[in-house]
Amino acid sequence: MNTERKQVLAFRTLPPDQLARISALHEVTVADPSIPAQRAAFEEALPKAHGMIGSVFPIDAAMLARAPRLEVISSISVGVDNYPLPALDARGIVLCHTPGVLTETTADTLFGLVMACSRRLVDLAQLVREGGWKSNIGPDLFGWDVHGKTLGILGYGRIGQAVARRGALGFGMPVLYHARRPHELPELAGRARHAPLETVLAQSDIVVVTLPLSDETRGLMGERQFATMKQGAIFINGARGAIVDEAALLAALDSGHLRAAGLDVFATEPLPLDSPLRRHPKVTPLPHVGSGTHETRHAMAELATTNLLRALAGEEPVARYATGGA
Repeated sequence: MNTERKQVLAFRTLPPDQLARISALHEVTVADPSIPAQRAAFEEALPKAHGMIGSVFPIDAAMLARAPRLEVISSISVGVDNYPLPALDARGIVLCHTPGVLTETTADTLFGLVMACSRRLVDLAQLVREGGWKSNIGPDLFGWDVHGKTLGILGYGRIGQAVARRGALGFGMPVLYHARRPHELPELAGRARHAPLETVLAQSDIVVVTLPLSDETRGLMGERQFATMKQGAIFINGARGAIVDEAALLAALDSGHLRAAGLDVFATEPLPLDSPLRRHPKVTPLPHVGSGTHETRHAMAELATTNLLRALAGEEPVARYATGGA
């Protein structure tokens, strides 16, 4: 076990108790490069860093080249699309992430979007706030049932399976899912079925995306895929914005082919002020908050800290991401 005090660069703010864990063993610089006033401190700390911990800000190959001592990056996230995997692999730099701890919370958010879009909860709340509720509402403001509808899930990892459990066991929804291979879950026997992408899109009343972003999934949902979906279907994306051709999604909503969309992720984040998705009457947009609860965000930081400390000590992290050669 390596007990040498090393240099750690935290490129986002950490919970005080987790910062204290790292500071007890190593020298820590906290500098968020997305904040202009902290960018210089980030640049100064980069060449000295043995370990990095943070999320959101992309770490590219050029930055990596300016960090010759780097041994580990511990990401406070499940997704790792902000990191140059081939460059990390070539250098033998350990990449850690935080799967598992955010599964249930993210599934809650996604199913919340299912409910909000289908029952028009945001529209109706706004109606009341703006004083528009002056008599019993009529069919023009009714929503649609969720229970019993067919739920389609693209991607069937931890989060996709958690969404499936909510739909099948909580709302009696038949589940179709698309993944590289079938996953037989005893609690969903007879309730969830593996199917090709086209079948999931064509037969589902609500489609939820939980796929990771990769070369294979980038732009996966385009004009043809949205046209394959059922007339009046609902589309939910809680994975990565780049999986969706946003212009094609808007066209499907504007034509009336799709009933609604619930989006927690976008191609550009934060969502630009001029994006038509911001105010589209059929879109329920969220600020990439899938795992955004006090409990879960702290659990993610705690796991990321453990990963970092174990890697710097020469031990196997709890959750190491296989960059390719690892």
